[in-house]
Amino acid sequence: MSKLVEIKNLHVEATTDAGRRIEIIKGVNIDIAKGEIVALIGESGSGKTTIALTLMGYTRPGCRIADGALLVDGKDMAGLSERERAKVRGTEVAYVPQSAAAAFNPSQTIMDQVIEVTRIHGLMTSDKARERAIELFKALSLPWPETIGERYPHQVSGGQLQRLAAAMALIGGPKLVIFDEPTTALDVTTQIDVLRAFKSVMKAGGIAGVYVSHDLAVVAQIADRIVVLKGGEVQEEGTTEAILSTPAHPYTQELLSAFEPKETQFAGKRTYKARPLLEIENVIAGYGPIQADGLPFMTAVRTVSLSVEKGRNLGIIGESGCGKSTLARTIAGILPASAGNIIFDGKELHHDARRRSREALREMQIVFQYADTALNPAKPIEDILGRPLSFYHGLKGKARDTRVNELLDMVRLPKALRYRHPSELSGGQKQRINFARALAANPKLIICDEITSALDTVVAAAIIELLKELQRELDLSYIFISHDLSVVEAICDEIMVMYRGEKVEHLTREDVKSPTHPYSKLLFSSVPKLDPTWLDTLVLEPELVRQYGGA
Repeated sequence: MSKLVEIKNLHVEATTDAGRRIEIIKGVNIDIAKGEIVALIGESGSGKTTIALTLMGYTRPGCRIADGALLVDGKDMAGLSERERAKVRGTEVAYVPQSAAAAFNPSQTIMDQVIEVTRIHGLMTSDKARERAIELFKALSLPWPETIGERYPHQVSGGQLQRLAAAMALIGGPKLVIFDEPTTALDVTTQIDVLRAFKSVMKAGGIAGVYVSHDLAVVAQIADRIVVLKGGEVQEEGTTEAILSTPAHPYTQELLSAFEPKETQFAGKRTYKARPLLEIENVIAGYGPIQADGLPFMTAVRTVSLSVEKGRNLGIIGESGCGKSTLARTIAGILPASAGNIIFDGKELHHDARRRSREALREMQIVFQYADTALNPAKPIEDILGRPLSFYHGLKGKARDTRVNELLDMVRLPKALRYRHPSELSGGQKQRINFARALAANPKLIICDEITSALDTVVAAAIIELLKELQRELDLSYIFISHDLSVVEAICDEIMVMYRGEKVEHLTREDVKSPTHPYSKLLFSSVPKLDPTWLDTLVLEPELVRQYGGA
């Protein structure tokens, strides 16, 4: 097969706060044949996305391509002028972002945005572009392909929006598509649909791909070859089957071992009835104006009850839109419940966080999924961590500085990071800061909303171990919301399954492998395996898929 992409001796430099230049990509060489999909895997900060973006002739602010060649169909992206690169982007090389929600303009219809590339480059008439977009919508297995383009981004699900981002990338007829962790934030049932759609369209069109991911099971389903990266260097390269079955490099072996979480040493089964730290009784919550019956226009959480004992953890799982994050916000008081009771440490809490005491706010913290939007981009890390220390504990000056350093130590980050801004950190580092901010309050309960979904397997495994260690030291309890069942199983004593705003099943660690509710069965059977044939041979019960699947 002829080479479409040749990365030769690529070196990328970054400039530090002090003006010093450091090399972040160190002499990388990668070839990609026409129609071949190559995965770049490695931990946060390994250089995966940096390398992928250089294929569009782009580097992040503060970085530059210092040396090497980046040949895409014979054109050296490093040597082209910005005007020449602009002609190539979207027509020969296209990009599918990690967060489609952030990539779409909320004020324009989906169709206008999908066909924008054809208008910018004058590729076809508007009518032809719309026809081509509808063809892509069908090929990507999107519902209502004839009319979905008339909607706005907020009117479709996360899985649909991710496939629409792929349609936007493919409409210009590129030879190479860069996928930057496009299924990271999707639940497992939605992920299957998206992966199948990506794979079929790429294969049918003979399009080459670079698939950036930290999820080995996802990579196993879509990639022909895998390149393992660490510290800006290639550690190992080989076919997907060879890398997964017979990894040669110790780091690759570490990545594979981190895929299967360590068996959790759960707290022993209680022989007495302990008073729950948190009790939720028949909570109803949603969005929109309150109706005559006292309920919101759109109900997202329907009469849910749960309890969490001190020192123990509850996992909440379910597909996108099932209400698990809404429930987390309701418990925290960010979205006031319309009905029901929230009892924390024996005291009933007001539904609205603004009317809770400072002590109640301190004792229950929430860590959000997207550290990018949760951390103030204008503030250095020391201010982000210092604010809760001042607010809850009245710390100032040297005492506050000392505690900031202690918090950074607790989440295994160097003290020097305190002077940086969030934009200067990797995804894994930002999420650790996100968690450290919650720890600053000295809480009793931390609600973790998908906090490992954007982290690579090694970092996610380290975060889980960190959470366990902090739980033992600080006597914490966690509510862990996730669509990654392996993560939930690794840290939680009990698991609650949600579907369409309702609690459909409650599983203990003894019966987690044998769920009884049909939706739970579909959810558990949809978890990708480290087997390149898994997606192609997966057969889900048609009745379950009809009733509970699709996104």
